[in-house]
Amino acid sequence: MILLTDGGSTKCDWILLDSQGAVVLRTRTVGLNPAVVHADELSKRVADNLDLQPYYELVTRLDFYGAGCGTEKPSLLLKGVLQKVFPKAVVDVQEDTIAAVYAATILPGIVCILGTGSNSSYFDGTKVHPSAVSLGYSLMDEASGNYFGKRLLRDYFYNKMPAVLKAEFARRFDLTPDVIKYNIYKQENPNMYLASFAEFIFNPGALRPKNAVEINGYFYKLISEGINKFIECRVLCFKEAQSVPIHFIGSIAHFSEDIIRDCMQPYNLTLGTIIRRPIDGLIEYYRNHILKNNL
Repeated sequence: MILLTDGGSTKCDWILLDSQGAVVLRTRTVGLNPAVVHADELSKRVADNLDLQPYYELVTRLDFYGAGCGTEKPSLLLKGVLQKVFPKAVVDVQEDTIAAVYAATILPGIVCILGTGSNSSYFDGTKVHPSAVSLGYSLMDEASGNYFGKRLLRDYFYNKMPAVLKAEFARRFDLTPDVIKYNIYKQENPNMYLASFAEFIFNPGALRPKNAVEINGYFYKLISEGINKFIECRVLCFKEAQSVPIHFIGSIAHFSEDIIRDCMQPYNLTLGTIIRRPIDGLIEYYRNHILKNNL
């Protein structure tokens, strides 16, 4: 049996396939980003999922694609954790951009991830080429959930947020400074905590229609600035940017499609597909390219 995992910082989707490509199990765990979560907590998050337990000894191959797995030390850490849980499996850990490419295209293109974090790579039709080493949520991750969460918090405390939104933001979240600092500097997954504020942009709550122009203008500007930063840092770095489609993966991309399209026009970029959850595309890739070759 092959176990596939599309792992973000917030959540991980697990799919178990039999030798014919049929889905035996679909389940989900909390995010397993080894760059921000220590080994004991990674083990606990896997063990807490009861659906996986009957298959610990049955999985023969485990391919994990995840956030925080783009550098050697965290990927080896997670590989060691998974190898202990699934002792009979050949475990491979790669960064999430690889799964994004498999889910989005079999032709040359640039594939971008906009979720809790952000990243990009160029696929030449055979090989995946990363844009740059990711230095994580505090230095990079333009246009990601945690990027927008930080922007919202700064705008709130600098009093740059429209009054009606500021009141709603305060109603929805605990904005006590000590609570915020504790979650960012003392707790696991500060990137996931910051990203939790970003849902406010895409689901602002019951706000009066008369405020729609002001609210939409604020959100549009916020998202546009993030998308433009991402394009400049993570798309235009590829010399092929204006000759291949640009695909996007993740919830932030899904909810920002119109703004992404608007931001791409001045750069003469072509928008490809936008996929909210790449796991289904990953299943089809394995059925058509991995399992079929082994039959």
